[in-house]
Amino acid sequence: MTTSTAAEPSPRTHPRPDDRPSASECPADAATDASAGKRVKLAARDLSKVFGPRPERALELLAQGGTKADAQKLGAAVGVYDVSLDIHEGETFVLMGLSGSGKSTLLRLLNRLHEPTAGQVLVDGLDITRLSRRELLAVRREKFSGMVFQQFAILPHRTVLDNVAYGLEVQGVGADERRRRALEATALVGLEGWEAYYPAELSGGMQQRVGLARALAVDADILLMDEAFSALDPLIRREMQDELIELQARVNKTIVFVTHDLDEALKLGDRIAIMKDARVVQVGTAEEILTDPADEYVEAFIEGVDRASVLTAANIMQPVKETALLRDGPNTARTKMRRHGLSGMLVVDRERRVHGYVTAKSLGAQLEDPDAPRDRIDPERMEPAVVVDMHEPLQGVIGLASEASKPIGVIDERGRLRGVVVKGAILAALAQPGQTGNGGVVAGSGVAREEGAGV
Repeated sequence: MTTSTAAEPSPRTHPRPDDRPSASECPADAATDASAGKRVKLAARDLSKVFGPRPERALELLAQGGTKADAQKLGAAVGVYDVSLDIHEGETFVLMGLSGSGKSTLLRLLNRLHEPTAGQVLVDGLDITRLSRRELLAVRREKFSGMVFQQFAILPHRTVLDNVAYGLEVQGVGADERRRRALEATALVGLEGWEAYYPAELSGGMQQRVGLARALAVDADILLMDEAFSALDPLIRREMQDELIELQARVNKTIVFVTHDLDEALKLGDRIAIMKDARVVQVGTAEEILTDPADEYVEAFIEGVDRASVLTAANIMQPVKETALLRDGPNTARTKMRRHGLSGMLVVDRERRVHGYVTAKSLGAQLEDPDAPRDRIDPERMEPAVVVDMHEPLQGVIGLASEASKPIGVIDERGRLRGVVVKGAILAALAQPGQTGNGGVVAGSGVAREEGAGV
């Protein structure tokens, strides 16, 4: 585990650039983000870091509207300026930006490897900027699982198992317990059978797994990852990204992940903070950033992104305006279609689970058949419905839409119908980075409602 050698902090203040509440007005014991309804695990409040002499003077200059370049003329390097954000328990929160944007500095402020020039860092509501060195080390050992770096940071003279156990050894954990936890973490990252090997005998991806296992062995709540996959070959990098997503589903840690790669951020992040010139310019989900960029910088940043790999069926679905119920007779179902100008509808039960798709033509044939039932839709005249999970990436929806002749039903995790996707909405979503409307369809696209879209 990496530890700080900084002296005990002293109180810091700096002029505020606006009328937002000061850090002291933000209750340190507030552990819930009311707007999100989620527990806040880690938070920054008005956090700034200036390197060099007279940092307070640089902060005064920035508060008056100065820039990083202006502060540099004073001999100061602004790493982070006036950042406030909440990181929720169990989420993967990505800090991204170009080189020099401040993302790695911010990461190191979150566990006080860098001493803040101003502001607060709250861990489970506790302001760690006010802690003594001894208290800070105790919090790090309890709350932080160390850091995973781009350079792997593993010891060449130790075996895989000994490397994984190293953080526990530093903490004074006994040999038997150390070995047990190291073996569990090694298995968790897929390195069973490699425990006795040395780093030089491993590929780059396997070396990175060792670093990840070492952090997981400590079994703390928060995992910090700084450009952890940037040194890997593209194929191995994608594999490690996939494995991290799968691993997070099992261990449910709070992960703060730094990257300069937008595609990586969009793939891994539950939410993303985009940084520029030491400031956070936007925080949001991948969908929010793609559909509603905060400014021209973010717009330029996301230009050329493969939207089909980020947007989901839920982002582009339209509201369900009418359905046929299993209990409907053919006359009732056909009347619904006529009222809404539809040629077909999805058939659902009382819990809105989809059972099929019926057309006006098939209902007409049922009414003309003297042997067909009159009190319900004939199951033999229903076609199979095309449905997709609401979290399905747009890439998968496109594949279905290319083969489907009917609207695609969008269902939730309980199998209930939530919306419908039509081809026009897919084209609009791919073509425009504009905001989405209430139903998820790209607003202002001018796409007409397709026949059957209101089912």
